[in-house]
Amino acid sequence: MTDAAPPPSLDPNELATREWFFCGIGGSGMLPLALILRGMGAKVAGSDRSRDQGRTPEKFGWLESLGFALFPQDGSGITSAEQILVASAAVEDTVPEVVRAKALGCSRMSRAQLLSALFNAAPQGIAVGGTSGKSTVTGMIGWILTGAGRDPTIMNGAVMKNFVAPDAPFASARVGHGPAFVSEVDESDGSIALYDPEVAVLNNVSLDHKSLEELRALFGNFIARAKVAVINADDAESMDLIGQASHAVTFGFGADAQISVEEGSISEGPTSISARMLDRRDGSSHALTLQVPGRHNLSNALAAIAATSAAGIPVDEAVAQLAGFAGLARRFDIVGTSASGVTVIDDFGHNPEKVAATLATLKVHPGRVIAFFQPHGYGPLRQMGHELAEVLATRLSPGDITILCDPVYFGGTVDRSVGSEQIVTMIREHGGIAEHVPSRADCADRIVEIVRPGDRIVVMGARDDTLARFARDILDRLS
Repeated sequence: MTDAAPPPSLDPNELATREWFFCGIGGSGMLPLALILRGMGAKVAGSDRSRDQGRTPEKFGWLESLGFALFPQDGSGITSAEQILVASAAVEDTVPEVVRAKALGCSRMSRAQLLSALFNAAPQGIAVGGTSGKSTVTGMIGWILTGAGRDPTIMNGAVMKNFVAPDAPFASARVGHGPAFVSEVDESDGSIALYDPEVAVLNNVSLDHKSLEELRALFGNFIARAKVAVINADDAESMDLIGQASHAVTFGFGADAQISVEEGSISEGPTSISARMLDRRDGSSHALTLQVPGRHNLSNALAAIAATSAAGIPVDEAVAQLAGFAGLARRFDIVGTSASGVTVIDDFGHNPEKVAATLATLKVHPGRVIAFFQPHGYGPLRQMGHELAEVLATRLSPGDITILCDPVYFGGTVDRSVGSEQIVTMIREHGGIAEHVPSRADCADRIVEIVRPGDRIVVMGARDDTLARFARDILDRLS
């Protein structure tokens, strides 16, 4: 955002009266913001490189059906100095919309600047931070508040299955009229510093886009700004920051967590998990059942219960609402099972912690795993490639196999010095079985070639909506 007009200082009441143009309107961070502004009555237009490339046409057709004006990414949609351009800070100054906006003197806001303006204007902001689990905890909190009649606004980076409907197939946002604004907040670009939450959830602190030293500073300041901080007692890095919170509620499986589970009460199924939830603040216990599998989702549920408790929802009501939580798209999303018993799972796992949680859920039950992984960029591989390789090597069993294609790349300048072939080499050095197949289409051929009855195929990766179609296509081929 070098020479564009500075971000406008907007009164919250002005947000719905301005004209907005989203560069990359189909992105997981942009789409829900566009939906929220449109739901508030604002005039919203946009462009997207994926639309120009013919990717996910159903998404852009749906946006047009809602009244969004969509343009090629050639600058033709920027026609007035009154428009505010919303573009990621990573968008190059050479992108036609940026060039045109600069020429006309349009104000420009980043996604985070706009989201924080909306969030901070709400009477009750509930922000979910941490390296992993943000989208799921955000969806759980939003579902609890909705079921409790609080009519929240929800900003999520993933499609929330509970809110999907024929007229809302990509429900990554909900526009409510109650006081609560629930949002995941991002540490990867440092923008978490823009939010002033009433309730701040800290799921975990681990490597993803930044060093641990940077993350500790960002997350420490995040919980210090909140009235109530909800902190994962099972994560040592998070607990090291608890002294910065003015008031904290802890969650986790350990004996010191305030929102926890009774020892020995966890029962895991292939598509569900249940436990006896324990509130150590008053000694009460509650039967908690989730329709999503994995201990990480049980931990996510404890975080959501703690957060909504801090927001005024009784614990027993939160537990009851979670029984109806349907999960998120691409979060251990079971695409289907073939006639030969091969199950295909679509998952957003893309950093070491997320991938570890997905593999742990798979390995609770017997059967060979074929793990396909599409890196979400070359930069993340340089940042966390060694840790990712170790997870893929050590969290799978002998006989399981990992297949990596080349990182997703949609254009622009990027350092490609570390790629998938290096990760495969590191997996093998750690004792795992892995293959590098550069083309994703060839990866599908390879998976179909080696699959056996009863296998589980998990498709992992981020920042690429077409991975969901890739997973469905594999299942179709097996059927």
